[in-house]
Amino acid sequence: MARGFESKDVEFQQAEAERKKAAGHALTKDERDALAKRRTVELSLARARADLEKARTPAHRQMLADAIATLESQLARKT
Repeated sequence: MARGFESKDVEFQQAEAERKKAAGHALTKDERDALAKRRTVELSLARARADLEKARTPAHRQMLADAIATLESQLARKT
């Protein structure tokens, strides 16, 4: 009998999630594109920061620091 209640609860949660998606604001193509670009920059920034922590040579560290500065300025312009 407990399984029946669990099943109903899962069904309810899935239905709620679908309802919330449908009620949400649909993004335009331009908004989706801008969001995708922002996520790409954020991921690149996270990767560059992680690489900087592991980098040992000064030239590589400088290249990563420059890349991080560029990516941060791109994010600042998009907000």
